[in-house]
This record gives sequence, structure tokens and C-alpha cells, in this order.
Amino acid sequence: MEKIDLLKKQLAIPQKIVLIPHRNPDGDAVGSTLAMYHFLKSQQHQVTVVAPNKFPSFLAWMPGAETICFFDSETKKAKRKITEATLVFLLDFNALHRTGNDMQFFLEKYKGTFVMIDHHQQPDAIAAFTYSDTSICSTCQMVYHFIEKLEKVNLINKEIATCLYTGIMTDTGSFRFPSTTSTTHRIIADLIDKGANNARIHNNVYDTNSYSSLQLLGCALQNMKVVESFKTAYITLSIEELERYKYKKGDTEGIVNYALSLKGIIFAAIFIEDADQKIIKLSLRSKGTFSVNEFARAHFEGGGHTNAAGGKSQLSLAKTVENFLNLLPQYKQQLLLSYEI
Repeated sequence: MEKIDLLKKQLAIPQKIVLIPHRNPDGDAVGSTLAMYHFLKSQQHQVTVVAPNKFPSFLAWMPGAETICFFDSETKKAKRKITEATLVFLLDFNALHRTGNDMQFFLEKYKGTFVMIDHHQQPDAIAAFTYSDTSICSTCQMVYHFIEKLEKVNLINKEIATCLYTGIMTDTGSFRFPSTTSTTHRIIADLIDKGANNARIHNNVYDTNSYSSLQLLGCALQNMKVVESFKTAYITLSIEELERYKYKKGDTEGIVNYALSLKGIIFAAIFIEDADQKIIKLSLRSKGTFSVNEFARAHFEGGGHTNAAGGKSQLSLAKTVENFLNLLPQYKQQLLLSYEI
């Protein structure tokens, strides 16, 4: 991290701190903000997590989750906390637009100091202190390294360890993605030693599906299409289908990976109709060298990592899929030359 000594000096004095994850926060975003929440509180700082909107119910068990303030539903309180803060940490995202339009516009007026800790590609130059490393599997692992840089790993307790373990587990696909390194496993071992209950965490995240969410998964798999000539598979979910199966936030998490799990598939996508934002949300996944980050940035106002990215479209669901399919021929060589993991 740049200027770490200056930040250490600032954190040696009690501060008013706000921690912010990206919109529609996932396990890594919630885990990293809550881990920092517990750590900074132990250092006598006044700390508030302000999330742009609510997170999936399978993360609500995490220690400290009940303290989170939501910008979209507690706007007055959230704005006051941000305005009063001397430090605002941006965790697991690299550009203010990832918080949503309303929160982005408010954050752009913030007069204090931003600290960014994130592992996504091409971060915006918006923070006075930036810790960016795209080679690290998760922001939660980066938070562990951040605490290391402050020479306070001994202060990681059961609550912090639980939050960090959750984020690393979810962002590595339960430790199976290529970004999972031997360092990741050594950190995981330390978190277990410090109190993270790995079996319980896995159960809380992955084994609490509702009947309707599994029916939605079945619908998604029925909708799956394969384009063999481009080693591509995609899934669609319409508003009508989401409503039919009583969709709740988080129900579509990970569905795109089923398409990627098909033998011979290099590129997978899911297109989800979003009634609230009036857009089509895209989640993109790939194997090997094909960069869905570059694909999403070039065509769908998104980005992320080489093998995992997101985007959006203002077109209809059918038109978005048509646009997607029309783009594939120009990437044929890259898809055929990529490798299957």
C-alpha cells in the first residue's frame, strides 16, 4: 500500500470511520467490511459500515451484520455518518459508480480521506491511500495483509477470523479457483486457529437454500443454451421467471458457474432481468486466458477480473442476448486458444 506509514500514524489516533462495500454486496464485500469493522473498533475508532443496499440473507448470520446501515433505506443516517467521517474505506470495489448512482454522487462530494482496498483490475485514482493487487484472490485476504502491515495480526479474534474466512471462501469458489495460492491456505489455517469454524461457515453460506430458490435454479438450467462453436454457454432469467419462483436477493448467486462447469466450455454468461434498475444484469465467467473483464468493459459497461466479471445492458433481455451472440465471432480465436482448467 502507498504511504502506509502515514496511514498508520492516522490510525494511531481515534477516528470516525465509515466502511463501504459495493452495491449488491457479496461474501467478500460483506466479509471485508465487517472484518475491518471489528478490527478498527478494537482500536477505539468510531466505526460504521454503510452498504449501498441489502445483501443476501445467507450472509445475515455474520458477526456484526445487524449493525450495517443501508444507504438506500437509511439515507439520512448514512449521509450523516459519511459526512462526519475522517476516513472512508472503499472495500472490494475500485470505482465509485459501483455503489449505485445516488451513493456515487454523494461520495463524490466527500471532503475527507478515502482508503481503497481492492483486488479488481484498473482501479480509479480516487483514494489518498490505495492497496490494489489483482493477483490476490479476495479483498478479505488483502484485509488480512493490511492488518499484517499494521503489525496487529495478533489482534485478529474469532469475529474477524470468521468474516475473513467467509470472504475468502466465497470469492475462491471454496478454494478451487486459480487465484487460491499457498499463501491463501496458510492464511486460512491461521484464521481457523483464531476461531473461524470452517464447517459451520460453509453450511451457513451454501446449505441454507429455500425450496423456491432451488426451483429457480432448475428453471435457469432449463434455460441454458450452448454455443459449441465458440465454447460458450449462457443462461437467461426473465422477470416473470424470477417472480414465479419468489426470487430473493442472492438466489441467483453462483448459477453462472453451472454453465462454466460444462465440459469444453470456456466462456459462460447469465442474463438476469432487473425490474428495479430496469436493466439486464450480466455475470460472466471464463476459464484460462479469455478475459471476461476486457469483454465486459468493452461491451457491457462492466468489468472485474480476468475470469470473473459483471456488466449491464439497457436493451431488452432478447436484444441483449442477441447482441452477446453477435459479439462472439470476433472473439472466436481467443476462445479457441484459451485452455480448459
